[in-house]
Amino acid sequence: MNDLAQQRTTIHSYEDRYLRFRTKAGFAFRSEIGGLIPNGWTTIEQAEWMASVAAISDDDLLLDIGAGRGWPGSLIAKETGARLVSVDVPLEALRQGAKDLCETLGPRVLQVCGDGRVLPIGDAHFSAVCQADVLC
Repeated sequence: MNDLAQQRTTIHSYEDRYLRFRTKAGFAFRSEIGGLIPNGWTTIEQAEWMASVAAISDDDLLLDIGAGRGWPGSLIAKETGARLVSVDVPLEALRQGAKDLCETLGPRVLQVCGDGRVLPIGDAHFSAVCQADVLC
């Protein structure tokens, strides 16, 4: 399998994983935990710790690579006041997180469909990078 075919297979695999949580059981699970952990294994306490040590504020730009639905970057941005660029490959993940991100951060969030290797943003724009539950 060539590189492009492998990339497409990987993208479809992640899209399928996000679609699975659109079931009654997936919604019930997120409701049971308060909807506070939209994806991933990072706990609220860990995300709060990241926010406390990030040394960023409302003048800063936070990059969340492999953000999925926006966790934990959304909590870090909310706690610090930073603006958030939320990046992930599966478009379905970004779609599922869009409403919550807009409600939480308003105009302080930008979602980008991409893998983090090539972003439509120049170098030296970010004050901090968040990457949780992602192997790059």
